[in-house]
Amino acid sequence: MKLKLIFLTILLALHVNANELDAYLKSFDYEERKEMKIQTIELIVLLEENKAQAIDVRFPDEFEAWHMNFAKNIPLNELPDRLDELDKSKLIVTMCPHNDRANIARLYLKMKGFNVRYLSDGLLNSANFLRGDNAKEFVQEYKKVNKIQ
Repeated sequence: MKLKLIFLTILLALHVNANELDAYLKSFDYEERKEMKIQTIELIVLLEENKAQAIDVRFPDEFEAWHMNFAKNIPLNELPDRLDELDKSKLIVTMCPHNDRANIARLYLKMKGFNVRYLSDGLLNSANFLRGDNAKEFVQEYKKVNKIQ
């Protein structure tokens, strides 16, 4: 899986300005590593505040089978032709079940000038987080923090 991700990232790098990618990689540090990720709870808060746009980069069949209602489906292989559907005024959060495609999409969008992060929990962990007792506890905590009744 890691070799596949590295290979796909290298292929992606061939399509972006090599100098921009060089500069990004040379400046990559622990802070950038931290800033490139977002967890479910933070994403939900930003979506509620209308400060983020969630992009599910899975294939249409996967999205149709199940998805989070707050995410827009733009498959990874369609992303270059659908950039106009992204809101540059918001944080773009890419997501997929295990982060491989979300990471590729994040790097691509970063090179295109977007403020972008990927959902580090992955969609599968987010689904577990947002169901059953976890969902109940999340909603209660969210309401308490945001003083909602």
